[in-house]
Amino acid sequence: MTDSAAFWPPFALSLHTPRLTLRPIQDGDIPAAIDAALSGVHEPGRNPFSSPWAEKPAEELGPNMAKWYWRCRAGMRPEEWTLLLGIWHDGEFIGCQDVEGKDFATLKTVGTGSWLKRSVHGQGFGKEMRAAVALYAFDWLGAEVAESEAAAWNQQSLGVSRSLGYELNGTVRVNWGGDFQDSQRVRLTPATFKRPDWTLTVHGHEPTARFLGIS
Repeated sequence: MTDSAAFWPPFALSLHTPRLTLRPIQDGDIPAAIDAALSGVHEPGRNPFSSPWAEKPAEELGPNMAKWYWRCRAGMRPEEWTLLLGIWHDGEFIGCQDVEGKDFATLKTVGTGSWLKRSVHGQGFGKEMRAAVALYAFDWLGAEVAESEAAAWNQQSLGVSRSLGYELNGTVRVNWGGDFQDSQRVRLTPATFKRPDWTLTVHGHEPTARFLGIS
């Protein structure tokens, strides 16, 4: 059987923290990702995402997630890419952390977004996985800026950002799930990054970097 990384190099990538493994979601992982999302991602009626994807009924949520994973893979090119990294803890799929770049060769900037199933909230996994992709972006990809955003009321997400050294980077009004919302943007650089006291282990970086056009 052919190794999937032979035809899709990012599948070789994996990031390892003290408690978590982050790696690109493959087709065989999609059922676990859907089950994790269906178990609940946020408090009912309190959508923290720009699109209320996690509130969709099961017959829509599953196909929508699969289509999103396939669309991101199909659109990846050096000028614009999104790495959708599944999060595993003790062999269980618990969420997703994405990293994206547009005109990365020029801008050296990545954006991030994430979700975790509700049953694992409050255990520090959100900070650990965001720290992992910040380390990967700065130390391996050569990024100079990492950006993110959250609804202005989402103090949990913004608290993770503050704890890692992100600085406030303006508030904008956006269409958030069919309604207006103030979105707080945040920005991190290597100089402001509050690095964790652990070392990130990375496998499969070289083929991934070549695929993304990063020397």
